[in-house]
Amino acid sequence: MNVRRRLIPTAALASATVLGLTALTACSSSAADDKDGKLDVVASFYPMQYLAEQIGGDHVSVTNLTDAGQEPHDLDVSAKQRGELEDSDVALYLKGLQPAVDTAIDQSGIKTKVDAASLTSMEKHGTEVGGHADEHAEEGHEDHGHEHSHEGSDPHIWLDPVRYAEVAEGVGKALQKADPDHAATYKKNTAKLVKKLDGLNKRFEDGLKNTKAAPPKVFITTHAAFGYLAERYGLTEEAISGLDPEGEPSAKRVKDLQKMAKEDGVTTVFYETLVSDETARTLAKDANLKTDVLDPIEGITKKSRGDDYIEVMDSNLQALRKALGAK
Repeated sequence: MNVRRRLIPTAALASATVLGLTALTACSSSAADDKDGKLDVVASFYPMQYLAEQIGGDHVSVTNLTDAGQEPHDLDVSAKQRGELEDSDVALYLKGLQPAVDTAIDQSGIKTKVDAASLTSMEKHGTEVGGHADEHAEEGHEDHGHEHSHEGSDPHIWLDPVRYAEVAEGVGKALQKADPDHAATYKKNTAKLVKKLDGLNKRFEDGLKNTKAAPPKVFITTHAAFGYLAERYGLTEEAISGLDPEGEPSAKRVKDLQKMAKEDGVTTVFYETLVSDETARTLAKDANLKTDVLDPIEGITKKSRGDDYIEVMDSNLQALRKALGAK
């Protein structure tokens, strides 16, 4: 049987776009000259906060619009947060993930607006229809889901260490322009972070290379957050509810996943920490599968298997290795 990968790549952005900055205004003097001498950065959610803190170090003061434990897709920007945006020097966000944040930043008077989505290539990843599980259900049918529609570009770029490193480099350049007095430190910290992400990428490459699971190395998640990661390391993600973390799957979708899991030897249904695990556990129980956590790292909480991005990604790697029968 020919197995079609469920990732639907769009045209890659031009190389210049990788280093592009959205509405970036260079200042003739440092933006950190006033207040406490630090560059005030507002981050839209944890992955952006992590970049700002790692690269900015002691020279930045970072405010996260999304509280720990809050599902970032549902964020509604308050009047207080709009005020924080107006008082900040830099806004770091990922356009397309949080519509309310996109609107608030567009309407603000912030001098430096850095859209992480403009710093790397973006792709479309399949929704809950027309994926690998659908092929099992439609085996022998010529269409295989090609005519099904797909949602817009997948925003979960931070779960691919290579793309996240590209974003880090762009953020570093933005901070250097916004605060030239500390440009050397930002440049040094950026290089240090990129090296850490390169190491993470190497661990994933090595860790997922030899597994008992035969290609397409399928894993099931609650929502389609891991498309970039799957593409990077030769895996196939099947999400119960597409790109919507709180969407309800159809009865047909559940049946297709159960059939696929049996035929492909899937062992585990992954759930995440910031949304209900009820659907994942129900599917796992009905299909006699195990459950485990695969964290999209949209926030760090007490439930997180690690204290920061790198630690949680390493935990994700171990969970995938276990589920796929890594040697």
